[in-house]
Amino acid sequence: MLRMYRLRLIIQLISCGLMNPRVGNFLTGKIYRGDLKNFCTPGLNCYSCPAAIFVCPIGALQAVGGAANFKFSFYVAGFLLLVGVFLGRAICGFMCPFGLFQELLYKIPVPKLKLWRPLIYVKYFVLIIFVLILPATLTNYAGTGAPFFCEYVCPAGTLEAGLPLILTHAEFRNILGELFTLKVSILILTITGSLTVYRFFCRVLCPLGAIYGLLNRYSIYSLKFDEKLCTNCGRCSKICKMNVAPNSQKISAECIYCGECEKVCPSGAIKINFGGKN
Repeated sequence: MLRMYRLRLIIQLISCGLMNPRVGNFLTGKIYRGDLKNFCTPGLNCYSCPAAIFVCPIGALQAVGGAANFKFSFYVAGFLLLVGVFLGRAICGFMCPFGLFQELLYKIPVPKLKLWRPLIYVKYFVLIIFVLILPATLTNYAGTGAPFFCEYVCPAGTLEAGLPLILTHAEFRNILGELFTLKVSILILTITGSLTVYRFFCRVLCPLGAIYGLLNRYSIYSLKFDEKLCTNCGRCSKICKMNVAPNSQKISAECIYCGECEKVCPSGAIKINFGGKN
């Protein structure tokens, strides 16, 4: 039987491939605009990535929220609610291409740091301000708002779409300015942070992680902790790269259900499965 971390890596690679099958488009700079772009992917994956065939839910939320005569996207909200209640932040741990990218960066042997805990709340600020409020309130003469998170923050979009499109389109290179410098700076910050802090972007800046984190408490796929079996050895909290202590934080918005704590628990007090509750 495959160990959880190996199984998770396989699922991550398959998910990344399913969301981005048109890899040949990186050579031409073409963006797929077919019917599948009417559907959301559960993970953070840029709409404008040449290989992508689905739309990013965060981008879709902003596109509808910033439309003239503001409309709430019930489809996108319903999709996020459905997958969030079903899987919670297991989406982050198993199905997010940018999450996989950060994990691969973290494997590079450089000194590691522990994240200052208050920074985990920044992503909720990003969600409220850049994804929900600004696109709906700061609009142009036509009443249309900009996708502020995608345009000014998202490093996944810079990596997956911005840089590849600039390499293949000379007309884009001729108009680079301060905005591009800002986006590249955020990408460099994210890469640097991810080298030293496990899933830096997920924990600090990702609005999608914030949404799924809020739904972790209600997700069907969840962590079950049996106090009667626990020996208080502390192995679960020591192994957790997300700095979650399963024996005290029984339901955490930061848990991505990677299964590492379950693997090291000597008494079987921790189980991650469908329907498990504390």
